[in-house]
Amino acid sequence: MLFLAAAAAMTIIATLSSGQLAGRRVSQDLARQAHSSAVLHAAVLRSELAKYRSLPFVLAQDPDVASTLRNLEPARIDALNRKLETLSQGTGAAVIYVLDDKGMTIAASNWRRPTSFVGSHYGFRPYYQDAMRSGVAELFALGTVSRRPGLFMSRRVNDAVGVAGVVVVKVEFEALEQDWSASEPAFVADPDGVVLVTSVPDWRFAMLAPLSAKTKDALRASHQFGEAAFSSLPLSDNLVAGGKPTLVNGSAPRMSSTRFMAASTPVGASGWTVFTLTPTGPALQTAMTAARVLAFTMAVVLTGICAALLRWRGLSAARTARQEAARIELEGRVEDRTAELRRANDQLLVEMDERHRAQAHVQLMQDELVQSNKLATLGQIAAGVAHEINQPVAAIRAYADNAAVFLDRQQPGPARENLGQISSLTERIGVITNELRSFARKTNAPPQSMRLGDAIDGALLLMGARLRQHGVTIDRLGDLEDQRVLAERFRLEQVLVNLLQNAVEALEGTATPRITLRVVLRRGLVRLLVSDNGPGVSQGTAATLFIPFATTKLRGLGLGLVISRDIVAEFGGELTLEPANSPGAVFAITLRKAK
Repeated sequence: MLFLAAAAAMTIIATLSSGQLAGRRVSQDLARQAHSSAVLHAAVLRSELAKYRSLPFVLAQDPDVASTLRNLEPARIDALNRKLETLSQGTGAAVIYVLDDKGMTIAASNWRRPTSFVGSHYGFRPYYQDAMRSGVAELFALGTVSRRPGLFMSRRVNDAVGVAGVVVVKVEFEALEQDWSASEPAFVADPDGVVLVTSVPDWRFAMLAPLSAKTKDALRASHQFGEAAFSSLPLSDNLVAGGKPTLVNGSAPRMSSTRFMAASTPVGASGWTVFTLTPTGPALQTAMTAARVLAFTMAVVLTGICAALLRWRGLSAARTARQEAARIELEGRVEDRTAELRRANDQLLVEMDERHRAQAHVQLMQDELVQSNKLATLGQIAAGVAHEINQPVAAIRAYADNAAVFLDRQQPGPARENLGQISSLTERIGVITNELRSFARKTNAPPQSMRLGDAIDGALLLMGARLRQHGVTIDRLGDLEDQRVLAERFRLEQVLVNLLQNAVEALEGTATPRITLRVVLRRGLVRLLVSDNGPGVSQGTAATLFIPFATTKLRGLGLGLVISRDIVAEFGGELTLEPANSPGAVFAITLRKAK
């Protein structure tokens, strides 16, 4: 009886404990799943916003917009209306319109429709006032005419005279909300906790947490959200932006579950937060039930085993002998298995050594390939460098002859001046030859702090003759000289020389060839942009640009950009082809900024 009571108690404890443990594990899995879903929704929303944020910037720079704001001729306004209409249809923006410096709409993409914004005054809207004051603004609100919610992106238009007006782009998220509605409930809230974009239409302009009457009155007075009731979401707990995934109770359309794992993640600079509600009821209940059934079954089996062991305790010595024999046999099998594992482990160590040797050989071949590319590049620029040296050598010969004549005439002053010129010319030759020797030297030095301007100066020195031969103008923009990055100078020079050579070849036949070097700082990174005004890179060529042996040159091997990308990657950076807003190609070298 005592054994049965203890067995029953242990079975109950094991069943209940296993259910709780399974519930905790499933909750952790659901939390990770919910967080991943929130991150995915945020990425989709960021992509949608990024697609439209460039529109106000581009239109604010459009000379047609500024000239129409200054000269309100009917022909200009009609042309601008048609341009905005075409741009709205092509980009999917809900509406694009232009306001003058008084807030009056002079042109809009919906100029043909009965709900046209042309002639309407929006000087009272915050997105206009903030753009006029700060240059750029964003506001999520209901449209005063369409009564449809959307994000208003505005940017101030400046010209030579001053502020000409404001360009506004309205973006609606109806398509995105329909995509979200196919899965779990998801919505976006602003910093005040107001639900803006949601897969559940009834939740629009609901609140993450209850608001005070004063705050509600202030929001209604702003007319930003129309006559919204600002009711709380139908959840038992208030959601907090940026918090860890947590279980909440509530109801959602088309969802049988009343318990959800709520997760959130920030969208970015807009201050918005994406929330997702992952149903937990079926998964949690199934896991707990299965764990309890398994624990109960195992407890019953263990109880039977224990009972059998108690019964077998009184068996005879023959049973004991058979058990001893079985134990010895088992030990033999374990020893055999251990020997097999030892042999397998030895074989694995041998394979690891072979792999390490293979990796070392691959690294050696890669270093040799980088050096070969460097020497091939050096051979291409050798003729130009020889011309750079021949000029000062000829000048040295002339100055030496002149100095001899002056000495014969007992004129030490002019002779000393000629000797000084010879000294400066030899220094120039020394700079060029030192740069060549350093460039050709094979190095595997680790990245360290260095001046970006040193690598740029070295590359331009090596490419100087070829640049002048082709009449290429070099523009250096931004703080190129004093920026310090983590790299190795001469390998970075190799990358720059490769990019400059490609740019010079692309500029052949261009009327006014120009190469621009510009530095952009971004969150601890230094981006060096190398651009030209040539024909640019076609879409087909861009797809194979960094594939080994893929080239459009008759004598090219297709390895220059591949090797350059690997060199920059060894610095912890990245070499990419950037989209160009104007004719030509733009390559970006992204490096870590040195402290």
